[in-house]
Amino acid sequence: MPLLDVQNLSIHYTIRRGTVKAAEDISFSLEKGEALGLAGESGCGKTTTALSILRILPINGKIVNGKILFKDTDLGKLSEGELKKKIRWKAISLIFQGAMNAMNPMYRVEDQIAEAIRFHEPKVTKKEAKERIGKLFEMVGLEPKRARNYPHEYSGGMRQRAMIAMALACNPSILIADEPGTALDVIVQAQVLKLMTELRKRLNLGMILISHDLSIISETCDRLAIMYGGRLVELGDVFSMFKKPMHPYTQGLIAAFPGIYAPKQELKALPGSPPNLLNPPEGCRFAPRCPYAMDICNKKTPQLEEVSSGHYVACYLQGK
Repeated sequence: MPLLDVQNLSIHYTIRRGTVKAAEDISFSLEKGEALGLAGESGCGKTTTALSILRILPINGKIVNGKILFKDTDLGKLSEGELKKKIRWKAISLIFQGAMNAMNPMYRVEDQIAEAIRFHEPKVTKKEAKERIGKLFEMVGLEPKRARNYPHEYSGGMRQRAMIAMALACNPSILIADEPGTALDVIVQAQVLKLMTELRKRLNLGMILISHDLSIISETCDRLAIMYGGRLVELGDVFSMFKKPMHPYTQGLIAAFPGIYAPKQELKALPGSPPNLLNPPEGCRFAPRCPYAMDICNKKTPQLEEVSSGHYVACYLQGK
C-alpha cells in the first residue's frame, strides 16, 4: 500500500464567468521515503492539486471527483475537525510558497511553532515544546535562540528554514513543498533544497516537490509528474524522463532548458499559449500547440498508459 494514493482527482473553481476546470482526472501515488516532483507551467494545476490533498482549497474550489487515500484513510470522508487533529501538520505538512507570507508577523516564530505542537499533542508542556523547537532549529541549521525572533528579523533563507522546522514539528509522514526556492537567490536556494533532501532521507519522509524548474527536480526527486492544462501528461522516474521524454510537452520543456555542460545551441520555445481552463479544448489540451497533433488528438482525450516499466504517458503517439 502506498503512503499516498491520489485516484482520478478533479478540482473545479466557480467564478463569475463560469467553472474553471483546474485539475482533471489526476492520479499518482507516493511511497514512504520517496520524492515526487510535480512540474509544469504556471496555472497548470500543481498547487491546486497539493492544496486538495490537505483539503485547504479556496472557498470557491471544490473536489468534484476522485479519492485521496493516506495509507488506508480516505481523506475525503474526514470531517474538518478530524483533518485538523489527525492529518494537517501531524501526518501531512505543507511548506507554503513564500515563507514570509506563511507566518504571522505579530508573533514570535517560536510561539507559532509551539502552537502547532501543543494543538496536536496537548500533553506537551510549553517547556517541552521549546526544547523540541530548539532541536528542530539545530536540525535545519539555525541557532536555537533565533526562535525568539519575529519573522521580519529573518533573512529569506532563514525564514524558509524556519518553515521547514515548523513543517517537521509534529513528525509528519509526508512533506509537500510548494516552490520552496521562490524569491531566494540561487546559492541560498541550493542550500535549502540540499537541507530538504538530507532531512527527507534521514527521517524517511515522503515528499512532493512542486516546481517549474526542472533542474531542481532532477537533483532532488526520484520521480517526476508533468502537468499541462490541468491534466497529468507524463509520469515516470527522473532518469527515464530526462533521458527519453515521451510526451511532446515534456520534450518541449526539456528542449527549452539550457544545459551547463551541453553544447551551445539555440533554445526552442513552445509556440502558442496554455489553454483557457474556463473553456478547455476538446481532446488533448496540448493539441493546439503540438507539432505532431493528429485528428484524434482534437476529438478524444488520451489517457495515461504505461509504455515502459513505471513510465506513463497520455499521448496517442506513444499509446499502445
